[in-house]
Amino acid sequence: MEVHEFYCRGARVRIIDGKIEVLTEPAVCYCSYVEAAYGVKKIDKDAVRRIVEYKMKNYGHFKPNRCFCNELVVPFGSSEIISVCMKKGLLDCAIVVCEGAGSVISPNPDLVQGIGSRMNGLIRTSPIPEIIRRIGENGGIVLDPKTAKIDQLEATKKAIEEGFRKIAVTVICDDAPLIPKLRELEKKSNVKLAIFSTCNTLIKKDAVQYLEMADIVCSSASELVREQIGPKALMQLGVSIPVFILTDFGKKLALEYLTEAKVPLVIFRSRVPYIVKEKLPKCRTECEGCLKT
Repeated sequence: MEVHEFYCRGARVRIIDGKIEVLTEPAVCYCSYVEAAYGVKKIDKDAVRRIVEYKMKNYGHFKPNRCFCNELVVPFGSSEIISVCMKKGLLDCAIVVCEGAGSVISPNPDLVQGIGSRMNGLIRTSPIPEIIRRIGENGGIVLDPKTAKIDQLEATKKAIEEGFRKIAVTVICDDAPLIPKLRELEKKSNVKLAIFSTCNTLIKKDAVQYLEMADIVCSSASELVREQIGPKALMQLGVSIPVFILTDFGKKLALEYLTEAKVPLVIFRSRVPYIVKEKLPKCRTECEGCLKT
């Protein structure tokens, strides 16, 4: 039996042998990115299902014909920043997560973007041999091809054993307690880690503290992250889904990425977080239609 489980707009989704099950209500009822990318204005369980179906049909997600297109999709996305900085030589490799493969070590920036451009919030996955094979053909190393295990700490250890020294690591909200362990490993192994905290819509109150040790934190739709991590940021990217830069190394990566950004930018001095409330994703409790469900 092939099983994949992940978050989509704060909903927990499971795919069993190709059948989609939306297990929980989405935490978000509106997001400007979702409207722009998928034409969806009201996000409910049915909309989540349609978004997942769209990814499966058009990009082969969770399928043997999985697309690894390296186009930049999100202006300030983690995979976008990582892949550009790898090309610039600031990073040697990245530890990312791919459905059908689990934790992946990639020294190939195009593979990093191909994996991460539309894949996020993966909780568990089953091996898909064709995906694992193509990752290998593109220079990636799958942590455990037999089980497609997701373990970002073990994958980082393996990357260090492989000789990489400037390593980006993505960590979703469920694995936030790994961040201090990664910092311990960084110090012990005398390497440089760039920790990207991603998919934080459902971050729990007692886990926010771990995000303070990351380099770059995507707020997703989390008010907790905006309120508690935002004021600690050295820099903020974006307004609709703020991305907070917490360290000098994170700032160096962000600024290097901006030199390659293909979108118009406005840069000005401000206290952070810089919030424009009407541009933020709306939680279900903010939407009258959702309150009736």
